[in-house]
Amino acid sequence: MTAGKGWWGQRRNRQLTLIACFLLPSLAIFFLYRILPLGWNVILSFESWSPLKPAAWVGFEHYVEMWSYDDVFWVSLWNTLIFIAASPLVIAAALGVALLVNSDLRGASVYRTIVFLSYPLMTVAVGIIWRWMYDERGGIINYALRASGLVDGPVGFLQSFDWALPSVIFAGVWQTIGFYMIILLTGLQSIPQNLYEAARIDGAPAYARFFRITLPMLRPSIFLCVVVGILNSFTSFDLVYIMTNGGPGHATELLITHIYKSAFEQTKFDYAAALTVVQFGLLLLLTYAANKAAGGNAGAVEQD
Repeated sequence: MTAGKGWWGQRRNRQLTLIACFLLPSLAIFFLYRILPLGWNVILSFESWSPLKPAAWVGFEHYVEMWSYDDVFWVSLWNTLIFIAASPLVIAAALGVALLVNSDLRGASVYRTIVFLSYPLMTVAVGIIWRWMYDERGGIINYALRASGLVDGPVGFLQSFDWALPSVIFAGVWQTIGFYMIILLTGLQSIPQNLYEAARIDGAPAYARFFRITLPMLRPSIFLCVVVGILNSFTSFDLVYIMTNGGPGHATELLITHIYKSAFEQTKFDYAAALTVVQFGLLLLLTYAANKAAGGNAGAVEQD
């Protein structure tokens, strides 16, 4: 027995060593390019530093400046929250498209491909395409509006304080709706059909089948879409930068573009680090809230 245990222990040690050898390179890269920069960024947010002068500890000075004196921070925070608030609308639209192409509609596979084609495009290309479409002089949207008699003159979508942010959000919706559709369509196709057949036999109408079967079974897919929408809202730098560069004024300024301008245009790397910490904390908070909301709904459905 002792010899057997010794052999088993040696084999297990060899397996653990082999697993560690496979994991170590990935963990080392993750530590060097994720954990270490994040830790240094947190430390930098409490210092006064630039490439031309040594670091000096200033405590919460950058956070006080952000809270009390930086009006652009509050505008960019509000715009970021508006971006996030648009995610449920996009997910609802993607769910409608997924339900449509999951039906017996003729040519559903063609429609599914057409809707998804926008997602693989580079975000820079999407920004250039929509900037041209919104153009006052040669844009196709202004041309269609004038040709249909809906407007008398050109509409400055990206030059208007009222229209700039909705226009950028719509371009982001156009790019991501195909991705959400694929996620939700996969969830729809994984729902057992016998549930719907049993509901039909019991006389449940279509809306009852949707709210009592489809939505509860799609909860993991919807939660994934919500998390992706939150992440996209915090990382839409390239789309905003190409289309408006945060303008006009700061009408489309996001936290990510404010961080970029603070660091690389104003060379305030220490202040940009504090902004990054706030954005990261907000991202964790919203993701946690979405996770708790998904868990609460799951418990309610199970009780029903």
